[in-house]
Amino acid sequence: MFIDRRDILKLVAASAALNAFPGIAWAAKELLPKKGPRVVVIGAGFGGATAAKYLRMWGKDIEVVLVERNSAFISCPMSNLVLGGSKTIKDLTSSYDTLQKKYGIKMIHGEVTAVDSQKQIVSLADGQLSYDRLIIAPGVDFMFDQIEGLGSIEAQEKIPHAWKAGQQTVTLRKQLEAMADGGVVAISIPKAPYRCPPGPYERACQVAFYLKNSKPKSKVLILDGNPDIVSKKGLFTKAWSGLYAGMIDYHPNASVIKVDAATHTAKTEFEDIKADVLNVIPPMKAGKVAELAGVINVDNRWCAVDFLTYESKVHKNVHVIGDSVSAALPKSGHMATSQAKIAAAAIIELLGGGQPDASPIIANTCYSMVSDKEAMHVANVYRYNAEKQAMVAADGGGVSQQHSDIEGMYAGYWAQNIWNDALG
Repeated sequence: MFIDRRDILKLVAASAALNAFPGIAWAAKELLPKKGPRVVVIGAGFGGATAAKYLRMWGKDIEVVLVERNSAFISCPMSNLVLGGSKTIKDLTSSYDTLQKKYGIKMIHGEVTAVDSQKQIVSLADGQLSYDRLIIAPGVDFMFDQIEGLGSIEAQEKIPHAWKAGQQTVTLRKQLEAMADGGVVAISIPKAPYRCPPGPYERACQVAFYLKNSKPKSKVLILDGNPDIVSKKGLFTKAWSGLYAGMIDYHPNASVIKVDAATHTAKTEFEDIKADVLNVIPPMKAGKVAELAGVINVDNRWCAVDFLTYESKVHKNVHVIGDSVSAALPKSGHMATSQAKIAAAAIIELLGGGQPDASPIIANTCYSMVSDKEAMHVANVYRYNAEKQAMVAADGGGVSQQHSDIEGMYAGYWAQNIWNDALG
């Protein structure tokens, strides 16, 4: 076909016209043509991966598309052991191959750029996905602006939070290794709620374990923004006084409000603390995808949901699970997998014209490793309370009497089981 000069000029003019109106949402490429009922899941952490897997297990006719920006799964549970030296990041890293090959989940690695909950479209850089139901499991993002001096990438590299397992975990471990014996490691804990309530106190144990064996003149300073230890208080204080006597100093009501990355100094309302290694865990909020979907509606941080379906209280057909949910529940990996199964079962019922379970029951177990081999746990059962429209702690569960080797063995089995539940 012959194209003359006038045709070329028309094409150039049309292209210029498109560029002149960047606010117009021109039709994007459909990444996967939709042929039947489809659920798109954004985020392949514990919650998202589990939801995708159980949707395919229980709803064979449902197409499941799992969107995740990272190429591999890295477990936050057990990641503090990297700081203690008994695990590596490789030990905590898994592929998503089984989800795709065994369960037929279609996986796309990419960054979500927009969510149109009215048109039911998820946009990525290279195209879009339409859906009947959307599950978002965005985890948490950090509110760096709440701590003066921590807003830049450079500052965050010098003062790592290491609260998303990965490179920052490795960075913090290297800082511990480089510190001279007799140094001070300061760990800053944000006010609750935050991801993994006992995690910072476990981290103090793991850092102390490493220092006790490699740099015994050193100390760990805990700057807790909360008025008291928020999880397993008796168990942690017993571990600190028994295993790490004289090594761990605990300071309540010590929110860090400013840092100086150049001098490794943290400022609270009452004092300035200079540390050789400074680990500041910032306040948290629902992950960015929740913001893109417009479902953050509690304290400008969290997402309110219907606990029978985990459907957002803001937008229909959008379900939120995991750490981003506003609830008086622990923000943990086990909790995320429990919520994922309720959401998956409810969506299957709703897509088939049925009704979700009116009285769901879930459980949460959390192990904390206080050395390379010793651990303790807390476990709870939660039932749906129709009057309160919330999940409420029920009879059952319990807490360890003390840390022990046998609990450490159970913790290893628990980790293998939850990883397999999500990915295997």
